[in-house]
Amino acid sequence: MTQPRLHHLSCPDAQRGHRMAWWQWGEADSEQVVVCVHGLTRQGRDFDVLAQALVEHAARQGRRLAVVCPDIAGRGKSDWLPDPMAYQVPTYAADMMQLLRELAGQVRGRVFDWVGTSMGGLIGMGVLGTLAQTKAAHAALATEADGLPRLRRLVLNDVGPALQWQALQRIASYVGVPGLQFTTLEEGAAYLRSVSPGFGPCTEAQWLALSQPMLVQADNGTWRLHYDPAIAQAFRLLTPEITAQTEAVLWALYDRIDNPTLVLRGADSDLLSAEVAQAMASRGPRAQVIAFEGVGHAPTLVSADQVGAVSRFLLDD
Repeated sequence: MTQPRLHHLSCPDAQRGHRMAWWQWGEADSEQVVVCVHGLTRQGRDFDVLAQALVEHAARQGRRLAVVCPDIAGRGKSDWLPDPMAYQVPTYAADMMQLLRELAGQVRGRVFDWVGTSMGGLIGMGVLGTLAQTKAAHAALATEADGLPRLRRLVLNDVGPALQWQALQRIASYVGVPGLQFTTLEEGAAYLRSVSPGFGPCTEAQWLALSQPMLVQADNGTWRLHYDPAIAQAFRLLTPEITAQTEAVLWALYDRIDNPTLVLRGADSDLLSAEVAQAMASRGPRAQVIAFEGVGHAPTLVSADQVGAVSRFLLDD
């Protein structure tokens, strides 16, 4: 399979509801599903290389595997939200819980793994927190938690419970810049490369493949970024105080995780520090940590060493 299949899911919200797009690689009826969730301004096609590698790796082992890569609301093929303040992790986690329930109901005994890059890792921690709370509520009432998705392993790609304020400011400087348009696809790809130096070394072909889904052509032939600029509004309201309060919540979530966890870190990352990664290895799920030299925020998961690390963690039992 050289192209994924595109699906949509209707998700409720405080307004009229919205549709979330998601891309699927591999066997639709497989018992194991890897869910790959992208960063703040990105979309599900970021994981094309990883998804194909995972499906092929599983096939060599005689295993059936599906890889599901959503476009989080406001990005890619998903609907834009009417309320810009809804562009926050709780909204995204609720949408992903709905998708997981939908997928869990299709195949009995289905299990999920989660790969989350940056924001996608925060969403994963939120989903795990929701599942833990739901299970605890059912246990307190001595009732069955029927239909709850089973999450097995967690990969956090260059993100953790502590967020570096300077990195958040750097990201805020280029998210949702109004009026951006490009005369060619290549010009748009060059712009994306200029604001993404931390992605690390990529060939021209790799970068164009990563960039093309990030750009959409308008009726007048120009190209623009393929996300709602309003995703920046809630993000720009962050302050050092709010960030510190959020970190306390995230550490509490992280410390409750008991799933085997892998943390990937760009050795030059300005979002996930070496100190925080070390703390993640010694508390909560006591994550395995792998750092990639010459990479900042965030590893693109297209190079052989990065793909291999994820494949071995998820598929080599």
